[in-house]
Amino acid sequence: MIGTTVAGTRRAARVRILAAVGVGLGALVLAVVAARWVWTWPAVAAFVRRYPGVAAGSSYRGTPAWVAVLHAANLFLLVQIIRSGLVLRRGGRPCGHWTPRTGRRKGERVTVEQWFHVALDLVWLLTGLVFVVLLILSGRWVRLVPTTVDVVPNALSVALQYLSGHWPEPNGWLVYNALQQLAYGGVVFVLAPVAALTGLRMSLWWPPRPKLDRWFTVERTRALHAAVMVLFVLFVVIHVTLVASTGVVRALDHMFAARDGESLAGVYVLVGVLLVSAAAVAAARPVILRSLAGLTGRVTR
Repeated sequence: MIGTTVAGTRRAARVRILAAVGVGLGALVLAVVAARWVWTWPAVAAFVRRYPGVAAGSSYRGTPAWVAVLHAANLFLLVQIIRSGLVLRRGGRPCGHWTPRTGRRKGERVTVEQWFHVALDLVWLLTGLVFVVLLILSGRWVRLVPTTVDVVPNALSVALQYLSGHWPEPNGWLVYNALQQLAYGGVVFVLAPVAALTGLRMSLWWPPRPKLDRWFTVERTRALHAAVMVLFVLFVVIHVTLVASTGVVRALDHMFAARDGESLAGVYVLVGVLLVSAAAVAAARPVILRSLAGLTGRVTR
């Protein structure tokens, strides 16, 4: 009976996912048709000329080596976090339980899969903290944080250009367009903190706050955490699609090799990161996870 219920729940989840994908694709087709229809309107042409797609004050030339290194590390960690999060969402019998040896939470336990997901999150947050600090110290924060309100009409202009098939000229070495700026800034300064906060709420390290907990329930937190994961996946899909469609070799050279050229160095780095990520996913077997968890606490099977 339990197995039948679980199978039915998974089928329902797959149906919901397929329905959401179908609705999203349908909405995208309608948006493309509408954008191509209005593109020839004189008012729209004047709007695009006035707001070509780059917000004032957002340019900062070049990509330093630390950006390329942290970009590769972020890709690797996101793959592991999303995979471990999906394992938790699917449920099933855990491979073991982890209990801290010391501290206020001593004696409380979580599954090894939960421990692994949180451990990955902590490394990812540390990487993000290093990125934000270097972003501020180097002055490159202007590429991600809008400083003028004209980022909004410029972002609308870029979206219209993408949807109508008149894609803006890519120049990521010098400046991001307004839509990229909002997307990248949103991921770094909105989605990442929300993911961290909701993950903390569901962990052993959340300090009990009765009044807050009545509103910030575990059920609501879990739903919001899952929604953030979906947004991360959606961002990655769109990001990869646009990179692949706007001079992929040069873009990868910017992101992974910290150089402005047409060499294959960035491609080689990306392939290497993907291979290492796939190997790490394959290696995340129960015996490995229990061994890693045992380094920081007590593991019971």
